Amino acid sequence: MSQRVIFGKTGLSVSPVCFGTWQLSPRFWGAQSKTDILAAMRKALDLGINFFDTADAYGDGYAETVLGECMTGVSRGSFILATKVFNHFNPDASRYPDLSPAHIVERCEASLKRLRTDYIDIYLLHFFDPLTPLEDIAATMERLRRQGKIRLYGVSNHTLEQFRSARAFGAFNVAQPRYNLLDLSIEADLLPYCLAENIGVMIYSPVHMGLLAGRYKGRETFSDFRGRHPDFQGERFRKITAAVQGLKPMAEKYGLSLYQFILAVTLMQPAVHAAVAGIKTPDQIVEAAGVMGKKIERIDYFAVRSALALAGSGKA
Repeated sequence: MSQRVIFGKTGLSVSPVCFGTWQLSPRFWGAQSKTDILAAMRKALDLGINFFDTADAYGDGYAETVLGECMTGVSRGSFILATKVFNHFNPDASRYPDLSPAHIVERCEASLKRLRTDYIDIYLLHFFDPLTPLEDIAATMERLRRQGKIRLYGVSNHTLEQFRSARAFGAFNVAQPRYNLLDLSIEADLLPYCLAENIGVMIYSPVHMGLLAGRYKGRETFSDFRGRHPDFQGERFRKITAAVQGLKPMAEKYGLSLYQFILAVTLMQPAVHAAVAGIKTPDQIVEAAGVMGKKIERIDYFAVRSALALAGSGKA
């Protein structure tokens, strides 16, 4: 695995580890230390990470604001920014889908201001809007591109057919799907399509909200939103954590932590260019960056898939 990969037909040179900022959503993850996260972002730059992912929905703009603060004074050409648009925010903090042209333009301007930049490298539709015609959405993205406010655009959380339909109207050449070794479902459709079309793919949740990071023993409880997720409860949680812990000898063979080993295996998928890693501290980005340049043998790749499938939470 290289320190840089070419991000599909976009031609961008990006680090295969992308610094994610969803953790700056207090309603999902609780309060986080801004000091730690700023230090982690700066450490990422020092380690050669040049790819950063955020969204206007993360903390209702807070994540973009923190990222913009970090990048003040950093040469703009030295890093790649991806952010997303989808939600219409009400004064009472409720939200509803809105990819109408006027709203996309309004949200793009707000993101540019929070990120303290003149342009967004990759602008993503965070989810699929069933109400706004795709032709109108594509025309708006193209207009923003021509104006120099965005360089490229794509989608997040779209099915294959939703993505294929969008591409009939515009140059949607980036996909950001959820993908990890406990959920390989997009290997059946979206990933083969992206590989064939040379789409830039940046997956999120590569360690399934920390479940595959090797830090749990199966006895933990969670005060954030994971406490309501079936994978983090009862026997299912215990089986998955036991399967992950069972991979420790294999990880040690490569001189990797369990987290690094799982991330390295996940990045071996041929259609995947980068994995968005949720980072809260400088130590975590040091660990994630240690994956770059590492290779896992084919026999071990399939052994990992089989082990996690046997845990009852994936497909080999």
